[in-house]
Amino acid sequence: QVQLAESGGGLVPAGGSLRLSCAASGRTFQTARMAWFRQAPGKEREFVAGLLIGWHADYPYYADSLKGRVTISINNAKNMVYLQMSDLEPEDTAVYYCAASPSSGYAYRRNDYDTWGQGTQVTVSS
Repeated sequence: QVQLAESGGGLVPAGGSLRLSCAASGRTFQTARMAWFRQAPGKEREFVAGLLIGWHADYPYYADSLKGRVTISINNAKNMVYLQMSDLEPEDTAVYYCAASPSSGYAYRRNDYDTWGQGTQVTVSS
C-alpha cells in the first residue's frame, strides 16, 4: 500500500506561481504512474498532469488546457512528486490531489488511480 501526502497549497495572487509537493511512502516501488488532479467547488475532479515512472526515464503528460503552465516532476530518491504551476488564474482555484497507480500507461481518469492523498487547497486571488 502506498500513502500520499500533499503540501504547498495556499493563497497566491493572479499571475503568480506555486509548487505543490506530494510525499509518497509505503510500497512506492509498486507505483508505475502518478498524477495530479484538481477539484473546484461544485465541479468534477479533473486531470492536471501525469507521470509514467520508468526504469531509465520518466514520461510526463498534461491536460491540454494546462499545458505550458504546469510541470510535473519527480525526485525518486526522496519519493517526492512536484507540480510547478505558473501564471495562475482565479479559475485555477481548487483542491489539488496527488494520485498513484501500479498500472502503467497514460491515464487521465479518476478511476485509473488507486491511491489518493488528502488534497491541498490552492486559492488564486484576482
